[in-house]
Amino acid sequence: MTSFITLPGIGGSGETHWQTHWEASDPCFTRFHPSDWDKPHLADWQDALERQIDNSPSPPVLVAHSLACLLVAHAAETVAGRVMGAFLVAVPDPASAAFPAAAASFANPPRHRLPFPTLIVASANDPYATPDYVKERAEEWDAGFVEIGPCGHINGASGLGIWDQGRMLFGAFCAGLRS
Repeated sequence: MTSFITLPGIGGSGETHWQTHWEASDPCFTRFHPSDWDKPHLADWQDALERQIDNSPSPPVLVAHSLACLLVAHAAETVAGRVMGAFLVAVPDPASAAFPAAAASFANPPRHRLPFPTLIVASANDPYATPDYVKERAEEWDAGFVEIGPCGHINGASGLGIWDQGRMLFGAFCAGLRS
């Protein structure tokens, strides 16, 4: 059975976030736990990710939102061969004025192919990154790219609930990993 690790962004994912809904609806989803959700440090978050991967019953699919997408990019070489793929939602631009200063250690993500299959999902009106920025990351990371229209930061504030469209995209992505 495939396992899935949810990787929320800064502040964690609250009760109305689609990641929280997915975890509640499927026991194959587990959340990683860095030391501090509000004062993120890349090294700590990488350690937490590696611990969660090591504790997974099988190579997991990473399900990242926002800042955690940059975590996946930074950790990619370290976790290569230990994950099946990555589903990255709302990749933020560290050069954006909206990017949190507390997350400065996540800046300058790698700009080369990620060593596992990756799908990036973007919103047309994400306040943390333009669609063009996210498309550039998809090209550099050799990732698939889907823009879902105006959905803000694709988080709890977007009012998506369980986010059925995301579950369909995720299901199709995972089916491709098994074929």
